[in-house]
This record gives sequence, structure tokens and C-alpha cells, in this order.
Amino acid sequence: MVLHQAYKHTLEFRNIYEQTSKELAKEQFLNWIEKTKLLKLNDFNTAANSLKYHLETILNFFIKRHTNANAESFNSKIKLFRANLRGVVDVKFFLFRMEKLFA
Repeated sequence: MVLHQAYKHTLEFRNIYEQTSKELAKEQFLNWIEKTKLLKLNDFNTAANSLKYHLETILNFFIKRHTNANAESFNSKIKLFRANLRGVVDVKFFLFRMEKLFA
């Protein structure tokens, strides 16, 4: 029974991300947090607390449905570029090359 409740509660959380409105998503997240407290599923309390703490940042996803994956990809490209150069001696030239390659 507890496993079924936990599974159902997880699906409710996942369904929030189907929303297209930031306001509706915020309302559903807050309802999910309250339901987590009522269900007394201790394993979900950490997730609920993290969600409450980072709620405004998470809600930014619902504006244009973007994540930080693009920034992470760009960071990995920079690291690879630096590794291929075996270090950076001339910072101005490095930034110039970065601009020409990735802009």
C-alpha cells in the first residue's frame, strides 16, 4: 500500500511539468508539498523541502521551458577547447578565438 502511494505521488509530481502556466505550476507544487506532509512519506520530505527552497528558480522553467543544459554544454566545449590548447597564455587571444568559434 505504501509503495502504491509513493508511486502515485511521484506521478503527480511528474504531471506538474505538463503545465504551461507558471502560476498553475506554482499552485500544484505547493499542493504537492502539502500532500507530502499529509502522507507522511519520509522519503519525500527531503524532496519537498528542496522544492520549497528552490521553488522560484524551478518555476523559471515554465516561462520558456528552458533548462541550463545549453550553458552546461557550452562549459564543456570551453573545457575541451582549453584542453586542446594545453593551457592559455594570452587571455585576450583566447577570448578572441572563443568568440569566433562559438558566437
